[in-house]
Amino acid sequence: MAEVLHLFRSVTHGEPVREFNEVYAVENKGLKGCVHGRKDSSRQVLLMDIETLEEFGVPPGRVKENITTRGLALAELPPGQHIQVGEALLVVTKACTPCHQIEEIRPGLKDAIRGRRGILCRVVESGRIRQGDGIQAVGRMSAAS
Repeated sequence: MAEVLHLFRSVTHGEPVREFNEVYAVENKGLKGCVHGRKDSSRQVLLMDIETLEEFGVPPGRVKENITTRGLALAELPPGQHIQVGEALLVVTKACTPCHQIEEIRPGLKDAIRGRRGILCRVVESGRIRQGDGIQAVGRMSAAS
């Protein structure tokens, strides 16, 4: 079963993310206390899988993901796919495109990780998410939702 390994929030712009044992996802906003949470945004929560991070030798949290997962092929989830993460329900909005900040980790990483940078989601239903919680793809809705 897929699971949550790490949970991160950006508490201050421009600073590294901080790890938490538990976070609260707020419907149509993002993670409570995260400076990047925005109402109606398609970029409320970023999921990244540990398998890709390990392949590229990048520690969890370094790419500023909110949720590090294990056992779920994130790159295969299409926009509109619902994901149950702990008590929260998310919907995939789009793949995350590597930006220039990825190059600060290691030159050449931006091109190397293209297509595997994780997925961006919107919070459909609020709920608590804890390290160790299960993750499951459920149902499907249109990408416009």
